[in-house]
Amino acid sequence: MTTGPAAGPPPPSARRRAPGAVRDGLVAAGLELARAGGPEAVLLREATRLVGVVPNAAYRHFADRDELLAAVCAAAMGELADRMAADVARVRGRHGEPAAARRRLGAIGAAYLDFARREPGLFATAFALPQQHPYTVGRAGPDRSPLGQLRAALDELVVAGVLDPGRRDGIEYPVWSAVHGLAVLAGQGPLRDAPAAARRHFERLTLAFIAGGLTAA
Repeated sequence: MTTGPAAGPPPPSARRRAPGAVRDGLVAAGLELARAGGPEAVLLREATRLVGVVPNAAYRHFADRDELLAAVCAAAMGELADRMAADVARVRGRHGEPAAARRRLGAIGAAYLDFARREPGLFATAFALPQQHPYTVGRAGPDRSPLGQLRAALDELVVAGVLDPGRRDGIEYPVWSAVHGLAVLAGQGPLRDAPAAARRHFERLTLAFIAGGLTAA
């Protein structure tokens, strides 16, 4: 009795992928497309090409390009949050210590602006789709989103006696507006061609303006 040659491993295209691997791969590919070209560059067909699957495979995980873009937007926001958390973690000082609390708020703003400057495609993508935020004061559990980290830094300023508790409710939005506004002006607006030294000067002025406004009587 003769036997045929031993069967080798199946080709890569025939190997079974782990559950979720294709979806995760498409989101990762979408992130890289966004990094290079912003939200407009996030296309299903291009993402499937990068992952190495047929275009129809994407529709098992995303109904359309908008669903993929939504997932990529969330992932880009997550990268921004991770950069902010890493910079805040490097600030030394006990929780509630006034000087440390001020430095942590400064680190929040500086990381946000640095991300916008270094990763303009991801920054634009993070805010490409409208997102609803909870406006209530009594929030349960830690929130590692960019807004959640800003809120935590402002709450610490209250604990440290730097920020009057009567001024705390909702103040994250004027603070966020100032930093985000500068990021947009410098990335897409009239300051986009400003020299790097000038942009950093504007960033320092904005963060100092925020710090001074929070501690003013």
